[in-house]
Amino acid sequence: MISAIDDGMVKTQASRLFKISRNTIDIWLKKRNETGYYRPKEGYQKGYNPKIADLERFSKFVQSHGSSTQNEMAEAWSEKM
Repeated sequence: MISAIDDGMVKTQASRLFKISRNTIDIWLKKRNETGYYRPKEGYQKGYNPKIADLERFSKFVQSHGSSTQNEMAEAWSEKM
């Protein structure tokens, strides 16, 4: 997308084509001008880590305890949440 603007595409046209806001384009261009790089940070996670580490194991647990209430399932689940 940035390369399209570098090749002469107007920001408004790029905004419509790539379905992103003009503000986002301006932010990316500003970041590139300031740092020389506009890609997102790698290894950056927003929010909290998931409370359930093994989703496959939890899925099997839910299937085998499907008739239980949430409180009963919480008591039966061996890991701390």
